[in-house]
Amino acid sequence: MKVLILGLGYSCLYFVRSRGLAAKVVGTTTHRENAALLSSEGIRTAFFDGVAFDAWLPGVIADCDAAIVSVPPETSGDPVFAAFAPALRAAPRLTRIVYLSTIGVYGDHGGAWIDEDTPPRAVSSRSRGRLAAESAWRRLGEESGKAVHILRLAGIYGPRRNALVALAEGTARRIVKPGQAFNRIHVEDIARTISACLVSELPGGIWNVADDEPTPGADVVEYAARLLKVPPPPEIAFEAADLSAMARSFYGESRRASNRRLKQSLGVRLAFPSYREGLRSLHAAGEGPAPTLGANP
Repeated sequence: MKVLILGLGYSCLYFVRSRGLAAKVVGTTTHRENAALLSSEGIRTAFFDGVAFDAWLPGVIADCDAAIVSVPPETSGDPVFAAFAPALRAAPRLTRIVYLSTIGVYGDHGGAWIDEDTPPRAVSSRSRGRLAAESAWRRLGEESGKAVHILRLAGIYGPRRNALVALAEGTARRIVKPGQAFNRIHVEDIARTISACLVSELPGGIWNVADDEPTPGADVVEYAARLLKVPPPPEIAFEAADLSAMARSFYGESRRASNRRLKQSLGVRLAFPSYREGLRSLHAAGEGPAPTLGANP
């Protein structure tokens, strides 16, 4: 199977590297320097900055069996859809598209449990853009007969991106907002879900890619501190926290996302059902202490 990855970011690069797929994928990046580095790693990489792209890229689309889209939408819309939807629709071998979205499209539900049948309440411009992009890709699938899998991802963590690293770097904060909870997902479980979509015989669908245990962010920081045997940072009330507009909008929403459909219909078995298993695995791999960070940039 030849796979086109539009947006070789954190999750998709983990997917490629962890599955040994460098020789079977073509990906895009927004920086030509990154394209050269990834190509030297064996990953054929094209430049695409949302508007301009390498001239050979459209030809690759016609030869691919599947596409993964992880580029976020912009204020003007989904740049991948704008640039490549006609080519993807017409690609003779391409049978499935995997679009990486976010559970942020559900908006605030006051901590209640939600699933894929819950009507979205996207409020922020980012979430509204994601929802519009989801709709566009689903329409393309319906019109072209291609299976479109929408993956609504929870808060992503994994190697080099986790509470252990934040504590070691001194950037971890224990922000407390009563009643606030959200899901996370280890990047390994995103990779497992992408793999399942690429071999699934289902005609597409929407999947909450989330762990089993939505919980306040402060709990994760406390657990990471216990693993490192260091004091956790002091609690900061949400109202007093110095947050960016994006972070404040994130903390303004609370929901618990069910992953039952992911497990039952798509057959995904999570490697890390909660943040505890995920952090323990990362800690065992040496994440957290400053010397390890310096040795593995």
